[in-house]
Amino acid sequence: MKTKLIEQAIKYEGWQLSPHWIYKNFKIQGDSIVAFIGECDVKLTEMVDIEDVINNEPIYSKSMLSFISEQFNVGLVEGVFRQRLLICVIKEALEKRGFKIYRDGDDLFFDNKKLTVSIATKSVNSILIHTGINIDSNNAPVQASGLSSELGIYDITDLAKEIMDKYSKEIDDIILASTKVRGV
Repeated sequence: MKTKLIEQAIKYEGWQLSPHWIYKNFKIQGDSIVAFIGECDVKLTEMVDIEDVINNEPIYSKSMLSFISEQFNVGLVEGVFRQRLLICVIKEALEKRGFKIYRDGDDLFFDNKKLTVSIATKSVNSILIHTGINIDSNNAPVQASGLSSELGIYDITDLAKEIMDKYSKEIDDIILASTKVRGV
């Protein structure tokens, strides 16, 4: 799996979670994950999570570390497993830094406040994952915590690279592990 940290700020609005967005914008073809920092403002009209739409829960963060991954030849259930793996990789990276992080499904919490947003969906030819970690929790529509505002983490790019590298290696290792066993 290919990885890339996008240097320029990108405002995540939901529409970026679309087939070949990574390929069209960053010329990265195939299974990939990219990370970028920017405001997150997902209106209900762009929401993929129907439950959030029904509950009238738009997403907003003044500053968020976003990951978008596109992976091919994968069904939706496996895509959700891969999304949960990404969440677990993020949890491990933060716990390694000494923070007590709680996971509930595809959500991470710090100090009983929501730290992440995440969704996995299926396009016609791939699965798409967006996971965002609040950097600044001010003005969030829910009780939220942020990497800088509550955890005091300011080197966001190093954290992003570490998470993408670990996630990419995990996915590649899982695929490789599937090739070394004998069928029974």
